[in-house]
Amino acid sequence: MVPVIQLYAADALGLVPFPPGRDLLQVLWCPRSHDGRWVIPEVHWRNAEAVGNICEAPPVPVEVCFGRVPKPCVVHPELVTEYPSWDLPYVLWDALERRFEQVETETGWDYQYHLSTAPGTKLGGYPGWCQDPQWPDCSGCGKPMEHLLTVESTEADAASRLAWTPLEDQGARYEGANLMLGDMGGVYLFECRTCPDRPYRDRFDCS
Repeated sequence: MVPVIQLYAADALGLVPFPPGRDLLQVLWCPRSHDGRWVIPEVHWRNAEAVGNICEAPPVPVEVCFGRVPKPCVVHPELVTEYPSWDLPYVLWDALERRFEQVETETGWDYQYHLSTAPGTKLGGYPGWCQDPQWPDCSGCGKPMEHLLTVESTEADAASRLAWTPLEDQGARYEGANLMLGDMGGVYLFECRTCPDRPYRDRFDCS
């Protein structure tokens, strides 16, 4: 397993509720091939104070598919407001389509591409699907699961960077995590916040 995300509750900006007594979220995955799956993720909620000696990172496995081991980096959380893109109900899409067209005509911003879901790795919000949405249901209670985390191959391209980068960071150099998930796709993690064991499932898609 290789580390993908480590996030403390204090840095999560209240985007997702942490389980009682837990203030550390850790996500790992296996970077090897598994019957056509890109990666197999694991989600761990921990109490940071209960972590004893911090071990050195284990060596990366020898047989690793290209683009599945993230480059070490730090996060600088930025709170943004998102709206559903491909998840927007058809009734709402029909009602708002003319307004979307008007905004694009006046500003050049496309709703789905520039204004709905932020690109890159993120906590909470809506998945930025490349393909049709695949929200899973919990196998325990049967309720739809909630989006926990997205890990994308890239953080942003030129157009989405302009739309989502804070003004004070405009022009700054972006450095991604050197991931290549499928054809520049993403891994989406969902969880059930109703069941006590907080089960999770993953979905993948690519362009």
